[in-house]
Amino acid sequence: MSDDEPQDGDGVQEPEPEPEQSADLDAIEADLETFATDIEALENDLEEAETEDDLDVVEADLDEFRTELESVEIPDPPETDEEDEDDEDDEPAREEELQDTYDDIESDLSDLESDLEDQRGPYGEDVVSEIDGVSGTITGTRWTFEGDEELIEATDAFLADVNGLLGTSLELPSGLEPASGAELGEKGDEEGNVPEKLDEALDEATAAVENADLDADDDAETIAGLLEATDDFESEVDDATEWTDLEVREQLRREGFYDVLDHIKDFPPEWHALKVHEKRGNVEQILLAYDSLDSDFMEKHCLEALERMGPEEAIDTMVQKAGRRDEHAISILGKIGVASDEVVDALVDYVDSNPALQKPSFRALGELGAEDAVEPLAQQLAADDADVRSWAARALGMIGDTRTIDPLADVLADDEEDRVRASAAWALNQIGTADALEIVAEYDDDRAYLVQAEAENADLEPVA
Repeated sequence: MSDDEPQDGDGVQEPEPEPEQSADLDAIEADLETFATDIEALENDLEEAETEDDLDVVEADLDEFRTELESVEIPDPPETDEEDEDDEDDEPAREEELQDTYDDIESDLSDLESDLEDQRGPYGEDVVSEIDGVSGTITGTRWTFEGDEELIEATDAFLADVNGLLGTSLELPSGLEPASGAELGEKGDEEGNVPEKLDEALDEATAAVENADLDADDDAETIAGLLEATDDFESEVDDATEWTDLEVREQLRREGFYDVLDHIKDFPPEWHALKVHEKRGNVEQILLAYDSLDSDFMEKHCLEALERMGPEEAIDTMVQKAGRRDEHAISILGKIGVASDEVVDALVDYVDSNPALQKPSFRALGELGAEDAVEPLAQQLAADDADVRSWAARALGMIGDTRTIDPLADVLADDEEDRVRASAAWALNQIGTADALEIVAEYDDDRAYLVQAEAENADLEPVA
């Protein structure tokens, strides 16, 4: 081995950088120093910019600056041995220092670009956007009677501000009267509906702003005045009285829930009103009480009323409640008797559940005559729980699908529990075809009295 060859061990020295590489790094360092100086000048230009045209010039300079900066390519630092990585005395490679400088310049450039955007405008489009936002709040919120009055007053004042700034003649719709709650339902299209009519008036305001063709430089004072007026308008709308600001009983009063009461017979008065509404068939008022009153007592009585009435208007509410594993809601869906996909799907979810939910679900599906539930119900004829098998058989009988005759006949012949066999016999009688009735009639001397009774009830003249 010659003396010129590198030796292994601690005495090995890192090779000096090649002259060409060193020259490249020197050139990059010089470029970055120039960039650092230039960005300070750009910062001064932005501070001195007064018009949109000035800002356009600065923006073009920033775009050019970024293009030139991104053209700089800093080589990766040389790899180091793992033993050297933990050496605190090692200085960072020159490439790392240059990359840090580059990152600082790029960060300053991003800040300048953001500052430039902040310095632009405001524009007429900003006023339009703010008005649209307030209008959306007005139409997207439920207001009280007082809230309607406050909105009318606030909008009237805002339109006056716009007229003063733009020389327009905007005004509120004629005959605008506040109404909410039960009063709204009593008014025709020409009265009430304050939010919708105010929205129309605000559409005219935004059109006026757009037609003014405001210039960010020449009309800066007008734009600032419009934005200030819009901010004040937004604050007044935010302070207007929303429906949710009312206490629950006040909401019910305004909805007319207590109007049916000449006197208070039962306590609480909500219970008395609920009874009257049930008697009169006022489903909406019962659903209102159910949704509004945070009372287990009133919820129970609302559900009982709905179960007795079986109104289709309650389907959506009961499907939602059934989805929360509520047995009472499941039963009510059966009483309503509408076998929509939404209802059947909600009930079928509990066919293979726990017995507490299976029992009302099976019965409800039977009451609905839900043929889509036949297969999952038939599978429950083999359940371990005898009660579940019995409920499933009765549900299938209520549905009356002839496809279930054979599986029900098997249950009647083979099930170990007589009460399950009796349910299967009852189901076959409910199906009522000749085949079903003949099967049941053969058990007239069965060991179980309940099965014998079903056999005796089998009418061999099948149902048409």
